[in-house]
Amino acid sequence: MSNLKAFPTGGLYLLLFFLYLFGPLAVMIVTAFNSSSFPRISPWECLTSDWFFKLFEDETLIAGLGNSFVIGIGVVLVAVPVGLAAAIVLSQVGPHLRSVIYAVFIAPILMPGVVIGLSTLIFWDRLGTFFGADYDSFFYSGMFLTIAGQVTFISAYSMLVFLSRLQRFDPTLTEAALDMGASQTQAFVKVLLPFMTPAILSASVLAFLASMENYNTTVFTIVAESTFTTVLAQKVRYGLDPSISAVAVIIVGITLVGAIIFENYNRLRTQKEARAAAASSVPPVARFATNPLVIIGFVLVCMIGFVTWVGTHDSSVCEANVEQMKRAYQQEQLEQQRNRTPATASEPAEQASPPANTGGGVFSPGNLAPGQPEQEEAPASPFGNVFAPENLQGGD
Repeated sequence: MSNLKAFPTGGLYLLLFFLYLFGPLAVMIVTAFNSSSFPRISPWECLTSDWFFKLFEDETLIAGLGNSFVIGIGVVLVAVPVGLAAAIVLSQVGPHLRSVIYAVFIAPILMPGVVIGLSTLIFWDRLGTFFGADYDSFFYSGMFLTIAGQVTFISAYSMLVFLSRLQRFDPTLTEAALDMGASQTQAFVKVLLPFMTPAILSASVLAFLASMENYNTTVFTIVAESTFTTVLAQKVRYGLDPSISAVAVIIVGITLVGAIIFENYNRLRTQKEARAAAASSVPPVARFATNPLVIIGFVLVCMIGFVTWVGTHDSSVCEANVEQMKRAYQQEQLEQQRNRTPATASEPAEQASPPANTGGGVFSPGNLAPGQPEQEEAPASPFGNVFAPENLQGGD
């Protein structure tokens, strides 16, 4: 009863969890098939596949994707052997030394990617200056610096994968091979390496994907070149279009197909060991529906159908209709704006008469005409005519 009562709450929690986890991916996948120039679901315009073609026409993105593949392969070739060597060393040293070595190897994972990128750039720049290297040398190559920076922490991821595999390895097998006259190299190649093959494949995939999606370190070490993540960051910064969603569709599709094929391959290998028991306990329909080969075939058919639809679907008629509807809507909005604007008077208003002059005609043109003004009488002098001109004339 307690399980039944808790089921609605648990089901709601799972629904919210998966909605939070896969909701953004679902929205981005849907926007890749909308003809709108901006990634959006509503309003929906036309079902189109043009963004996939525009994606492959973007030379900058294709060049960055090629650089990311080269860097990813380089990281795998370096990080996987380093991680395998570190795991073997940790499995053969004492407990006290093991803790120290483990802390040293695991430290780059705990360090921010920005710090790793800057330290890698500064270290190789100083080293190139010390040797007097030119700027065309590998000391200043963005590809080399990115591989060197990513290997520092991706090798730690590989080491953790190998350590989990080595915990199930029986060391007496190697000792038996050595007792039978095999050298250390032969014991490693014939005994340990086949046992570690699944872990090597897993670590290689993990290292490649970690290199492809890394941005914090790559943005500093790539210098003047570009990778897939840096190009996407520039697109997000300067303007988006649904071709970004098309990239997401391709990445999600490749990931899902790879995971389905790998999982069903493991199931197929497991079923071969117990084919008789499985055939007797599972109904034929369920056995056919869960057959790994059937699932892989169904996935391949879906992929072929999707590629065929992308190549043959034409949405030009729908896009033309949508464009016409947009123009009609804009024209309607303009008409409404004109109707809301008040009409101007057709006849000019009469000019208002000037206000009455309150100065009493002082500034009239007649009063302002030039003329001889009358001389005013001088005020009477209190000294009489003492200073008159005739009284000031000199005498004998």
